[in-house]
Amino acid sequence: MVEKTIEELLELIGSNKINSEELVKESVAKAKTLQEQYNSFVTIIDEPSSNIENLNDTLFKGIPCAIKDNISTEGVLTTGSSNILKDYVPFFDATVVSKLKEAGAINIGKTVLDELAMGGSGTTGHTGSVKNPWDTTRLIGGSSAGSAAVVASGIVPFAIGSDTGDSIRKPAAYGGIVGYKPTYGLISRFGLFAFACSLDHVGCFTRSVKDAAIVVDAIKGIDNKDMTSIDSSDISLSSIEGNLKGKKLCYIKEMLDRNTYKDCNDEELNAILDNFEMIISKAKELGASVEEVSVDIKLLEAIFPTYFAISCAEATSNNSNLTGIIFGPRGEGNSVEEIMFDARTKGFGELIKRRFVIGSYILQKENQEKLFLNAQRVRRLIVDKMTEVFKEYDALILPAQGSVAPRFEESSEKITDKLSTRYLLLENHMAIANFGGFPSITIPCGFVNKMPIGLSITSGVRKDIDCLNVAYALEKELGYKGQIAKEVK
Repeated sequence: MVEKTIEELLELIGSNKINSEELVKESVAKAKTLQEQYNSFVTIIDEPSSNIENLNDTLFKGIPCAIKDNISTEGVLTTGSSNILKDYVPFFDATVVSKLKEAGAINIGKTVLDELAMGGSGTTGHTGSVKNPWDTTRLIGGSSAGSAAVVASGIVPFAIGSDTGDSIRKPAAYGGIVGYKPTYGLISRFGLFAFACSLDHVGCFTRSVKDAAIVVDAIKGIDNKDMTSIDSSDISLSSIEGNLKGKKLCYIKEMLDRNTYKDCNDEELNAILDNFEMIISKAKELGASVEEVSVDIKLLEAIFPTYFAISCAEATSNNSNLTGIIFGPRGEGNSVEEIMFDARTKGFGELIKRRFVIGSYILQKENQEKLFLNAQRVRRLIVDKMTEVFKEYDALILPAQGSVAPRFEESSEKITDKLSTRYLLLENHMAIANFGGFPSITIPCGFVNKMPIGLSITSGVRKDIDCLNVAYALEKELGYKGQIAKEVK
């Protein structure tokens, strides 16, 4: 039953064909059965409970879910998938967790992420790599790797994640499911471990667009504990209808020009671009106009270095409290400095230490103007350009990726080759939505080499309904709603 969508489960519970207790037990049992295979969880809660007396009177009616392990859960281990927090048990719930409890959702476990959410592979968590349920020789992407895997494999109908560059949407594309990051501030981030505050968003994974709307409707809202949260009482996401007639869509010409990718003109890339051209045709058949817009290629190629500079700098500052004194296992040494040095050296993985070194270098007084402030200026140029685009168009559509999920032995080449044109453009463009706080969603749109691929849809700030409506209409036409991963043999 847990393989069904939220909409389907609510109908079954409402008609007394199933009950939430059976559903949660099934979900926990499946989580334990598949844990060795996919390594999706840091913690599986044996006996999940709710303080709500009558779950049938709530929105989710006791439907199980999972939560990324960088989101605070009272009394439940919350590690950020880092050794420095491997024993940390919070004494409070994040706002999103409180809202889920109030809405009657049952958390069955905390999911693996790239350490402290800094990564796109799902391979750097302290408990090991998360495997893609479609093919366990491949990664599922990150940083919200475990949350993507538990939804893709049918353990839960939805999971909560965080997205700083594409950390919900890319794993969703690799996993053949829906990943939705709403407008910046729509969901409170109180209780989320900060990575890069100006880029961080809370969002969700589901197996349908309507489910994503239902989840975010339940957890959005202004929060006096998060000064960046916004009043969204006038936004009702669950009311989406999925009508494309008269809608104006666009794509970035330079992203889709095959001549741009002469240096990496391979079978997967061509198949992904072919798939996108098919989607454009379907969108037009549904009554939408689809036009190309031009963006300076230098600006597009600057997305990744801009993201990297800003995120590393903010991460260095945000994680300065992880000293082994306030948080984490106490280090060894004869002075405070020695204790901190020892704790951070042992407590962080190599990738994290590298990012902190880079971030510290960027924030040094003599480097701030050239590196940090210039990155912010480039970010502003990108956001201004996209804001201009969204004044004319309802949504920007693009392929969510330039290749299918890499195999683990390929991941170093495909993920860290940041100089290739494909990586700079198709693999990183979704960070645009984080730069401007734009709502953005990926939906499954086909298969290449038996692996799922995704479509990215992005709209203007507070235009979440436009974004979801486009996604809902295309989902109905493409036919991948509710799919569960079936491992490639």
